[in-house]
Amino acid sequence: MARPPTSPASGPVRTCVGCRERAAKGELLRVVAGSDTHGRPAVVPDPGATAPGRGAHLHPSVACYELAVRRRAFARALRVGTGLATEPVSDYLSSPPPSPDV
Repeated sequence: MARPPTSPASGPVRTCVGCRERAAKGELLRVVAGSDTHGRPAVVPDPGATAPGRGAHLHPSVACYELAVRRRAFARALRVGTGLATEPVSDYLSSPPPSPDV
């Protein structure tokens, strides 16, 4: 029995919790449930995608972040109760990207 042709290996595909568009995993920012600097439950960025636990993916743009907050998508995607602070993700997105080491 022949297998159907496969597409070129482009890597895993994930859905952005903000705009709901599908994109390659490498193009999205992974976020997880954690705690902020004051110890309160919060959504925190996981740029290395190494944090344990359930994660959600988001385009690294303010527009997708705002959509996710407006839709209350973080708590639903991470399967946690309401009351998650989202400021750590906002701070991460508004900070300048790190300069590459030469």
